[in-house]
Amino acid sequence: MRERAQALVIGGGVIGCSILYHLTRLGWSDVVLLERDELTSGSTWHAAANIHGLHDSANISRLQHYTMGLYKALEEETGQSCGVFQPGSLYLAQTEARAHQLRLQAAKAKLYGMNFHEITRDEAERLHPLVDFDGVRLIMFEPDGGNVDPSGVTNAYAVGARQRGAEIHRFTPVTATVPQGDGTWIVHTPKGDIRTEWVVNAAGLWAREVAAMAGIALPLQPTEHQYFVTETIAEIAALDRRLPSVADRDGEYYLRQEGKGLLIGAYERDMRFWAEDGTPADFAHDLFPDDLDRIEENVMRAMARVPVAGTAGIKRVINGPMIWSPDGNVLLGPVPEKPGYFTCCGIIPGFSQSAGMGLMVADWIVEGEMRYDMFAWDMARFGDWADAAFTKARVRDAYAHRFAIHFPNEERAAGRPVRTRPVYETRKEMGAVVGVNAGWEHPLWFADRPGVEDTSGFTRQAWCAAGSPGVSPSRGSRRRSSG
Repeated sequence: MRERAQALVIGGGVIGCSILYHLTRLGWSDVVLLERDELTSGSTWHAAANIHGLHDSANISRLQHYTMGLYKALEEETGQSCGVFQPGSLYLAQTEARAHQLRLQAAKAKLYGMNFHEITRDEAERLHPLVDFDGVRLIMFEPDGGNVDPSGVTNAYAVGARQRGAEIHRFTPVTATVPQGDGTWIVHTPKGDIRTEWVVNAAGLWAREVAAMAGIALPLQPTEHQYFVTETIAEIAALDRRLPSVADRDGEYYLRQEGKGLLIGAYERDMRFWAEDGTPADFAHDLFPDDLDRIEENVMRAMARVPVAGTAGIKRVINGPMIWSPDGNVLLGPVPEKPGYFTCCGIIPGFSQSAGMGLMVADWIVEGEMRYDMFAWDMARFGDWADAAFTKARVRDAYAHRFAIHFPNEERAAGRPVRTRPVYETRKEMGAVVGVNAGWEHPLWFADRPGVEDTSGFTRQAWCAAGSPGVSPSRGSRRRSSG
């Protein structure tokens, strides 16, 4: 094992291996990855591994598009299969707001050269004859949507990194990370110590514990998450092609073909936290007991949309952990108080974003800045004020509303208030409608009476409705928080 490295990545899941791979692509061959168990241990191995390109954020869309396009090239480069299936994805809108969201994404796709467009019901029925499209007002199609093999992708990144000189050490837990006076870090393991210029925490379920070794408290909380795979469905077995996946986010489930059956998963409102006091050190390729009753309402909506799912037996249930930040976005970037320490933790759509995240981390470390503005992912958006109670409240809200439409300038109420100034109540009595920024409650705009609530949507909202009864426009330019 090397005694010195330019960068050392902790965590052998899909994100850690992607970071290692992209560091080598930018010319850093003296890099090391340490994994406490086997590659993919933790959350990676049991992921549903769906891939999609479009996101409400333009730059995240770019990164997801890059990720989707890299997998087949990665197969050719490394000879390692990524198990890529891209039969396309159907996006369904049952509400006007969802249709508006999808049309915005279609416009964005056109601008950035992505393939995402509206289709008719007849076209959709030809693509997926098992779906009942009643009640659907808009259908979009993403021809490149699909899924990949979690282990295949992770190992392809690992192979690609090794081919460029990187080292990967499995069954090598990190026991300490110690900053040095010259700006480097000493990373201790049972197999020896490594001095490095950059420690990259991509430890997934163990990111909190790894960060704590450096005196860093990351606002992260694991939850349980379930999906199941059905037995063979005769109508699918009779087809000579693979069916597109179905993104029915108004129904709060996801559905795609798996083998000759279906995979159905849900983000239920009755969610469950896990490992609130720390992720067990001996946890690896483990799962939790099934609890399908929790996702019954979501599953019933899926079965109404694809009736053959209701007659199929269940072949396998996956109830495994995933780890969340308070807003459901990755904690990415250098820790301001700890020079040379970088985080990339709390990832949910890992297989849609893995290559993009690896590229952004490598950009920042090697080049000193990222090629895209990813301010919304910067780990510095949360400070010590984001304590365990706040984190749990926000994670509960983020999980339960995973498929809700998050409108521009939306303010979530969960976990608030955290930080208030002495004038907080006075401002509310003056009609202040408050938001949050860096944990602080602050006025967004003033109504002409207290108690008026903020609204959100794709159209003009209450704060700009000058002349509407009971509402006055903002005093000065309105500034919205990112919280």
